[in-house]
Amino acid sequence: MAAVSSARQARGANPSNNKLDPKTPASTERKKISLVAKIYGLLCLIDGVVTLPIAVLLVGLIAYALVFQPGTIPTNSDPTLTTIISVLSFLVSVVASGILIFLGASLLRNHRRNAARWSHVLLALNFAQLLFNVMLQGIGPHLISPLIQLVILLALSVTVDPTLRQERELQRELRELEDREAAERGMLGRDLEGKGFIELNFFNVFWVFIVCSVLGLVLEVIWHMVVVDPGVYQDRAGMLFGPFSPIYGVGAVLMTVALNRFYKANPIIIFVVSAVIGGCFEAFVSWFMQTGFGAVAWDYSGTTIFGFPDPVAAFFHGRTSTPFMLMWGMLGFVWIKFCLPRLLSVINLIPWKMRYSLTTICAILMAVNAVMTLQSLDCWYERLSGVKVDSPVEEFYAEHFDNAYMEHRFQSMTVTPEDSSRVDTPAKLTDANSSADGASDGTSSSRDATTSQGPTQ
Repeated sequence: MAAVSSARQARGANPSNNKLDPKTPASTERKKISLVAKIYGLLCLIDGVVTLPIAVLLVGLIAYALVFQPGTIPTNSDPTLTTIISVLSFLVSVVASGILIFLGASLLRNHRRNAARWSHVLLALNFAQLLFNVMLQGIGPHLISPLIQLVILLALSVTVDPTLRQERELQRELRELEDREAAERGMLGRDLEGKGFIELNFFNVFWVFIVCSVLGLVLEVIWHMVVVDPGVYQDRAGMLFGPFSPIYGVGAVLMTVALNRFYKANPIIIFVVSAVIGGCFEAFVSWFMQTGFGAVAWDYSGTTIFGFPDPVAAFFHGRTSTPFMLMWGMLGFVWIKFCLPRLLSVINLIPWKMRYSLTTICAILMAVNAVMTLQSLDCWYERLSGVKVDSPVEEFYAEHFDNAYMEHRFQSMTVTPEDSSRVDTPAKLTDANSSADGASDGTSSSRDATTSQGPTQ
């Protein structure tokens, strides 16, 4: 305990000797930024200076044409989903171009703290742009550039921060000391500062995701066998490999983060917050899967409550419903009050000396699983769209994860390319194309028949 106290005192020390005056640059802030980072800052500055005026000029020309010459630009009172996503993507690009200017200037002027802040903003904007690219063009080489940008920004946000390397090492040593002490007291994984029930570190959050992904899949299967289609088993897995339903895993992580400080709060508050978080997240996942891959795994359209149309289902266009939001609320309450304390005792069975190395290996495997799941869905979508297989990646998935495999693996999912926002989707599949697909791929015609029946629910 004395070692921990000494480490905490050392961590609380002020190595910069700036008398805690925020207006006085610390020694780490005065330290020169590396030449590589400054070159990257110069490139960002040039990119922003060149792109932003062109984008603003384009927006101005479009606005002028819409106001003074509306006939020159075709408009529609009901714009397509592709148009909406394209406009949002363009707006995000414009904002990101402006932020690039500030980031580049901060790096060139050696303003480390400002550079770190702008890099965090750009991380969020680039992630949003990445999602838009997936919804517009699917998975492909066009994602390499934004992924590289994300990696660079992530590395920059960590390294450019004025925190001393010695201080980070001290924090790591402190964490090891606290882990050892907490393990001896049976408090490993708890928030020792008392701000919440669980310590929100990567280890705890990752295993919350894994455990709840498995438990959620079990609940889904039981619900389908008991309520939806009594006695009939249906695989409700949401990933290419393993017994995982990631929507429940991510939902549990969101609830844990949101309610960690309120685990002693009024049960009604926990219930309402869980219902809102779970329902909104379920609706977002449904929307993203349909716009990006034309995939529908659940549809609550037509749900009624005591004979009246469900207002929640109507508002979210069937992507969630009142009964399922109530179910999310109940699951969140049970999770926070009863399951989370017991989960800690289970995951703490992992020896604390190997907890981080084992978690890192499992996280890498799960990341590979997630990437391959998205790629397999993208290739499945393109095959159903009649897009020719013309790359080694597409050939790999066509050989090992063909339409029949995907139908069997994702039994609750239907894919209708016309419902997506992808730019490579034909507006309407003709009967001739359907016949040609059926002749070239025996699974296509059966898949069309399955799609026409709507999702199994």
